[in-house]
Amino acid sequence: MSVQPVYVLGVGVTKFIKPRGQVDYPEMGYEAGVKAMLDAGITYDDVDLGVACYVYGDSTCGQRVFYQFGMTQIPIYNQNNNCATGSTGLHLARTLLSAHTFNVALVVGWEKMAPGSLKSAFPKHTSPLDKFSRMMFETNGVDMKAPGAAQFFGNAAREYITLHGATKDDFAEVARVAHEHSQWNPYSQFRDVYTKEQILASPNVFDPLTKLQCCPTSDGAAAAVLVTKSFLDKHPEMRVRAVLIAGQAMTTDAVSAFSRSAVDLIGYDMTARAASSAYEQASFDPKNATIPFPVELHDCFSGNVIPTLDALHLTPGRGAAHNLYRSHETLPSLLNPKAKIVVNPSGGLISKGHPLGATGIAQCAELVWQLRGWANNRLVEGAEVGVQHNIGLGGAAVVTVYRRADGGRASRVGDEEVKRVSGVGYNPAVEVRSGVSDEMRRKACSMDRGVEYMLQTKREGERAVL
Repeated sequence: MSVQPVYVLGVGVTKFIKPRGQVDYPEMGYEAGVKAMLDAGITYDDVDLGVACYVYGDSTCGQRVFYQFGMTQIPIYNQNNNCATGSTGLHLARTLLSAHTFNVALVVGWEKMAPGSLKSAFPKHTSPLDKFSRMMFETNGVDMKAPGAAQFFGNAAREYITLHGATKDDFAEVARVAHEHSQWNPYSQFRDVYTKEQILASPNVFDPLTKLQCCPTSDGAAAAVLVTKSFLDKHPEMRVRAVLIAGQAMTTDAVSAFSRSAVDLIGYDMTARAASSAYEQASFDPKNATIPFPVELHDCFSGNVIPTLDALHLTPGRGAAHNLYRSHETLPSLLNPKAKIVVNPSGGLISKGHPLGATGIAQCAELVWQLRGWANNRLVEGAEVGVQHNIGLGGAAVVTVYRRADGGRASRVGDEEVKRVSGVGYNPAVEVRSGVSDEMRRKACSMDRGVEYMLQTKREGERAVL
């Protein structure tokens, strides 16, 4: 049986916020899921596969979120793949749908995090990164005062500077562009714009990385509805909002991860392999592309962006990426009319925040809005494709290429037109409206297998027990 094409039909995102325990994961996941189904124009009764994506949580948190939509007895997968968790969920759903096993998947990712740098939830267990950390210690030493993740990516930046002539200014410019883009993304945790000098002068985290070159931890959720071609063929009226997953690949670490190179240690080769596979599936060669396109790249730290641009085959060769940020001809910014690629029009993780399970799905949402033309305040005009990159140390890399279902190019759609066709009644790409109304719930959740009890708040539940 042939592999069936799979499309993203709907997306939903919550505002990414500081991790202060203000909103719990059932609420975040519920909001994102309802909005994705409304965007897709389906109800939960249409969904025959659920995928829950999170890192910090118990084993059936997915059911706790999904049961709010209805108790329809569909399979629900709970999965965790470090920072690549969201994209791993998309990859799992696409794989199962393309094999004709299911027709409609709802993928929901979220994270409720602790303030500060990432920490293990199981400190008495062997860390899955123990050998990676040992290699880092053997090759570059360890700074006991700096966050571990910052050291992995800071060491990669140091190596790139030594081998290829990049400078601290180049990595600061990466962050400057990301912060510049964030002012147009209402979902971003931080939307302030900074000069390169301000970025360099911000508190040092791990040289060359300063605070404004590091992503913040966040609470937030994102969701996507994926459907098969056969489902879409039965609902041609939905095709106008569908975005094709033209190519997608997930890889894990190569032997080169332990080559004693700091860039290899953060997954250069797994990204390069995933990119080559995704491009081949999509019949896309980025080096021959003549039309600008957006790239949502996993910029957990600015130290990851420059090596990854090489790994994604978006530069002439390894060691050339920093030059993109030195020339007005190539600067990958929305404000550069000559840019061939625009990196992180969403503002990236550096500005938007990084709720681990939601990140990959939020990247997907941004590219869907870009290709639909709904991201009209930050649009990469005329784009035919969008490229997504999401990684997790330890490790996993997912690279995805998206195209419009009609094969067309992105063109700006006004807010009034989006409001008319959007299932949420406004343009979700440029406006955040938090929460889920009763009307939204009635339109999206199961018609006959909804369970009001699952929608009780914590306080209501405590009162019921008493």
